[in-house]
Amino acid sequence: MSETVYIETTVLGYLTARPSRYIVVAANIEITREWWETRRSYFQLYSSQAVIKETSQGDAAIAS
Repeated sequence: MSETVYIETTVLGYLTARPSRYIVVAANIEITREWWETRRSYFQLYSSQAVIKETSQGDAAIAS
């Protein structure tokens, strides 16, 4: 049985973020995307209704 990981709004924000010229933000985007591509399948992911509501209020094309 895999461990569970709570995905909060910041994770989704970094996954859908446009490139940034700010080094810390750019690094967070890269690390988050790398984890998402290589490690997420090792975990049972879940999120709250609050996160779903918050992210659905953003850009519809990016949110999908």
